[in-house]
Amino acid sequence: MHLPRAMRLVRFRGAGGSETRLGLEEAAGGNVVDLSAAEPALPRSMRAFLESGQSGLAAAQRALESGRHRLPRETVRLLAPVGDPEKVICVGLNYRDHCLEQDVKIPKEPIIFSKFPSAIIGPFDDIVHPEESSEVDWEVELAAVIGKKGRHIEESSALDHIVGFTVANDVSARDWQMRRNGRQWLLGKTFDTFCPLGPALVTKEAVADVHNLSIRCSVNGRLMQDSSTSQLVFRLPKLIAWVSRFVTLVPGDILLTGTPPGVGVFRKPPVFLKRGDVVQCEIQELGTIRNKVV
Repeated sequence: MHLPRAMRLVRFRGAGGSETRLGLEEAAGGNVVDLSAAEPALPRSMRAFLESGQSGLAAAQRALESGRHRLPRETVRLLAPVGDPEKVICVGLNYRDHCLEQDVKIPKEPIIFSKFPSAIIGPFDDIVHPEESSEVDWEVELAAVIGKKGRHIEESSALDHIVGFTVANDVSARDWQMRRNGRQWLLGKTFDTFCPLGPALVTKEAVADVHNLSIRCSVNGRLMQDSSTSQLVFRLPKLIAWVSRFVTLVPGDILLTGTPPGVGVFRKPPVFLKRGDVVQCEIQELGTIRNKVV
């Protein structure tokens, strides 16, 4: 039997619990199904769960349909849907309108950089403003999560390697990205807490058209970024095929696909995050993450 796998997978901690558990949102922002209670044999790491392939997804589907092991939303703390990926791969200059805002040419090939997995935090955790930077900026991004291992993947089969999507904020220290560290991007992108993710890993079956979703970011309630994934220069099949020429993609790997215009550094005058600010990133059908800067 082929299972419909339109699901919203989460990682969470329960009331008073330090233990990380896997679960599913019944609906966006709704109550949580405790997958670890429903299927105790499943791993507690999302990466290990994804490595289990179809059997893990089938178990999650059973738990969702059982009507049991429900937890009220207010009793759980959501964590990043994937907390221990092998790789966090990012794409620069991948929205046409973002290229236009900074007056740079649209790239002929994808521009790839990375963040360390240690930058990942949950959908409602605090972003720590580092003492070392005075130019911390926001970047709402669509993130794809790998569900199937592959190298030298063909564009025609690339989407088979994606299990689903989540919302990311590619927080960036522009002084370190653009002027310091030899203008290599890594350090400016990978301070601790610079990769909020969530709220859920939404399986691709739940998304009608990933290349036609509204994508927005607001700071303290002021809308800063407002675009659509239709503006992507390189779409997901191209990105998966391109990255897999260089590295083997494995389950749990996260691919941040670029940000639309409206970031702080290109505003006139520039606007940067300060302690006390609240950054909200949202993507249609995927959900909303909200992080305070401390």
